[in-house]
Amino acid sequence: MRVGFNPNKDKVLPKSDYTHQVIVPVYIPHQNGYFKDSFQILQLCLESLFKTCHTKTYITVVNNGSCIEVVNYLNQLQQEVKIQEVIHTSAIGKLNAILKGLSGHQFPLITITDADVLFVNHWQKATYEVFEAFPKAGVVSTTPSSKVLKQYTSNVLISNFLSKKLKFTNVVNPNAMAMFAESIGNKDFYKSIHLKKYLTITSKNVSAVIGAGHFVATYRGHVFDKLKNRYTSLALGGASETMFLDKPVNDLGYWRLSTKENYTYHLGNTKENWMDTIFENIVKADGVEDIKLMDNVTSSKIRVFSYNIFYKLLAIKMVWRLFLQFKGLSTAESKLY
Repeated sequence: MRVGFNPNKDKVLPKSDYTHQVIVPVYIPHQNGYFKDSFQILQLCLESLFKTCHTKTYITVVNNGSCIEVVNYLNQLQQEVKIQEVIHTSAIGKLNAILKGLSGHQFPLITITDADVLFVNHWQKATYEVFEAFPKAGVVSTTPSSKVLKQYTSNVLISNFLSKKLKFTNVVNPNAMAMFAESIGNKDFYKSIHLKKYLTITSKNVSAVIGAGHFVATYRGHVFDKLKNRYTSLALGGASETMFLDKPVNDLGYWRLSTKENYTYHLGNTKENWMDTIFENIVKADGVEDIKLMDNVTSSKIRVFSYNIFYKLLAIKMVWRLFLQFKGLSTAESKLY
């Protein structure tokens, strides 16, 4: 029987000091074959976060059916207060694991990252600069890519169609983009022109690349408040990432942008010497990076629909080439892009 009165009943939780959550879903069922180096890769990923994150960062790791070595490692990190939350589940799939990490929290910014990503200094600062310069930014990636230009970017392209601030500029770090291509096992992922120029937009002396991938990206927290679905039957890939990570941003009228410089590296499943070299050059961050999030988006189903209609016209091959030329590519470059 119950005796007495629970002192926590009707008690309001204190406001969290944390302003930025990082969610890392982890699936390492064993350490053989494809997963032979995955534990080492995970350690690099998390240790790079510990070195680069400011003190108001709340790190959530969702163990999605990993082996006992990973379980023990994550539990130890939580005991050492290096990570704030560990969630252990059976193998429920990447997106379902992310959804568990989102539950029970309310943060202004949420970074969702794969467990094979290496973070370098100033990734948070660079992300915040983009959000502050572009009040319509809904998601910001720290690995720019010229290949995501047409992925859920209709709103930013149509809104700035005539603006001189939307134009092609030189890629800041082509080597990092080439390294990404190698990391996914496809050295020909980028054409030569993709490594030379990407489409950018400028505001308040800050430039950002149009488009954002989702292997590592930072979202406005409230983007996920009205998710229509809380479950996917897919373990990985398919339309799951589109449904949960891409469409919510687009449906609310927000822009998908990336930093011009590269601040995160995709590692893949095989450990290589260059990873240790970059990690060793990371300097331990201290202090807090404050951000003042502005929200300048008003959206509706009609507006989203109209953007998509105009975008279908823009996507016609000849029209698209003319658009690329209008924004700074030569005729020859537009045919290759």
